[in-house]
Amino acid sequence: MEHEKFMRMALLEAQKAADAGEVPVGAVIVCKNRLIARAHNQTEMLNDVTAHAEILAITAAANSLGAKYLSNCTIYVTLEPCAMCAGALSWAQISTIVYGAGDIKKGYTSYSEKILHPKTTVIKGVLADESEKIIKDFFEKKRKQDRQI
Repeated sequence: MEHEKFMRMALLEAQKAADAGEVPVGAVIVCKNRLIARAHNQTEMLNDVTAHAEILAITAAANSLGAKYLSNCTIYVTLEPCAMCAGALSWAQISTIVYGAGDIKKGYTSYSEKILHPKTTVIKGVLADESEKIIKDFFEKKRKQDRQI
């Protein structure tokens, strides 16, 4: 299935984030079945709270297309976008959002599903188990490290 293929690419990005000590969220953007952007969280590295995988992927995709709107594109992201990222995806007019794990604490659906552009389609739960596992493993490791300090 195409969704799983691209979500696996997003999971590779999430692993890059984990390896760098970042919260492991990865995103890729596809346009007409062609990968045009990939990114992972870089908030620690860039010292920037807005450097979420989705925001960085939107910027890369817009640069790749030479356009600010992503109306024929799909973003694959390992974790449900937060309200900030959902707002950015709305402004970018992304056609489809495919995400893995839900986020009951910070996910946009905890606030309002109306954040998204009205024409955006959302597909939830693609490779959700793998997406949840990478996040849980990251925070378990982090808690162990914090206890050892």
